[in-house]
Amino acid sequence: MGETALHRKVKELIINRLQLEGITPEDIDNGAPLFGDGLGLDSIDALELVIGIEKEFGVRIQDEEVGTKAFASVNALVDFLRSKGVPEAA
Repeated sequence: MGETALHRKVKELIINRLQLEGITPEDIDNGAPLFGDGLGLDSIDALELVIGIEKEFGVRIQDEEVGTKAFASVNALVDFLRSKGVPEAA
């Protein structure tokens, strides 16, 4: 899956909401895990991302199980947003 406008917007949201200094969208691998060994995010970061996704895209993360799947990677988050009707050029 190639880089799309939605991928870039998701990466920018992650960087801005979590104040990841020195990281650019190009530094984040679309398929890499966001938590643990990948980007190294934690549960506090997850809460901040849930709030960011709701504010930016108007999409609610219903529960922890949905969130766990949606936040697996940038690709997973983009797929989740698309499934909720977020347009590619959101």
